[in-house]
Amino acid sequence: MKFVVVTGMSGAGKRTAMKMLEDVGFYCVDNLPAALISTFVELITLPKSEITKVALGLDVRSDKSFQEINKTLLSMKESGLAYEILFMDASDEILIKRYKETRRIHPIEGDSIEESICAEREILKEIRRQSDYVIDTSSLLTRELKEELDRIFIKNEAYNSLMVQIMSFGFKNGIPLEADLVFDVRFLPNPFYIDELKAKTGNDKEVREYVMGFPEAEEFLSRLTDMLEFLIPNYIKEGKYRLVICIGCTGGKHRSVTLANALYEKMKDRGDYGLTLLHRDAGRTN
Repeated sequence: MKFVVVTGMSGAGKRTAMKMLEDVGFYCVDNLPAALISTFVELITLPKSEITKVALGLDVRSDKSFQEINKTLLSMKESGLAYEILFMDASDEILIKRYKETRRIHPIEGDSIEESICAEREILKEIRRQSDYVIDTSSLLTRELKEELDRIFIKNEAYNSLMVQIMSFGFKNGIPLEADLVFDVRFLPNPFYIDELKAKTGNDKEVREYVMGFPEAEEFLSRLTDMLEFLIPNYIKEGKYRLVICIGCTGGKHRSVTLANALYEKMKDRGDYGLTLLHRDAGRTN
């Protein structure tokens, strides 16, 4: 039997993940009270049970302290029941934004949303530490989350819980706050000053050919790829679960977009980590 415990921070996408797992054949039960977990496990593991894939959603609504849940999971493991833990996470800033947009009440009472999130992180730190997979949804599209879940639970591919995002941006609009690594490609000639390229972006063939036509662009891409191939396995070894690589030019429309696209193509089939691409400023009109 394939048994997955789905948990994580409130607002990080646990319900969405459960729905996606249900769509691919998992028998899903969400928010089961801690006292009923053992009974549920006994029922689905009966010899006559036809259930082969189970996703059990657990969060602080099931057990405010999570102590009972942690004890039950330990007991399940000691009894020989194999299971995996999927932990859904997101940055505090994103969680706060989501709660403000939906106006939902956080399940942990606090004087502020920030205080509630902090308290929940403390409660969940043990199960997060034990998790087999951690997915950070801070910058994930719904489609990208589905791809990650398919990769783990359907294709059974190796997964190291590192989500890498490549982001292009314009320095004139500020360096992205979430950036881990920032690379400045303003050393390359700017297509903005060529009339026929000014209104286009690095997503257009003409701009791409212009930028990559310079030997320096190819050398930069090669050296950056080599460096990331060294860094990423070491980030994984240290338990990092999110890496944001930012490539910037003046306006974030031409050079940075071209190099971000090229880097994405170089990296997309090279490792057992998640990879996404975002052009923060390519669509800006200013």
